[in-house]
Amino acid sequence: MMQPQFNVGEKAVYPTHGVAEVVALETKVIEGSGMQFYHLRVAGSGLKIIVPVTKAEENGMRPLADNGMIDELYDLLRDHEVPCDRQTWNRRYRGFMEKIRTGSLFEVGEVYRDLTLLKSTKNLSHGERQMLQTARNLVIRELSTVKATPESVVAEELDSMFKD
Repeated sequence: MMQPQFNVGEKAVYPTHGVAEVVALETKVIEGSGMQFYHLRVAGSGLKIIVPVTKAEENGMRPLADNGMIDELYDLLRDHEVPCDRQTWNRRYRGFMEKIRTGSLFEVGEVYRDLTLLKSTKNLSHGERQMLQTARNLVIRELSTVKATPESVVAEELDSMFKD
């Protein structure tokens, strides 16, 4: 049986939902063999998610970012030399959705940056506005958790990276 990577009480990041606390570790017998499950509670929404320990990594569950990753994210957000993209909005939307589904701080950060920059040059579709909000919230919640800083402070810090 695979050893759980996360312990009860630890926080982790789950794709598309963001920061979640491991509230329980449960073993269930399925077809004669024991399987372990994480019980997660998502920060902010309180949503409960049950994930097989063996599938957690494959599903994109990961530890919170460390300071090195946060520095890298800030570099990514400050890089405004992004090629102007000529894709149709729905193709762009699909690409952004895939990035958010990875749960990677950098992929989600890229969606946040690209949509924020795009917003300064044209009106976003309703779906893109929602996606920008989702990406922004995922980034803010993780940074606020890691830095033990209020979300409003992190939000201001991030927004300032996009002011001319």
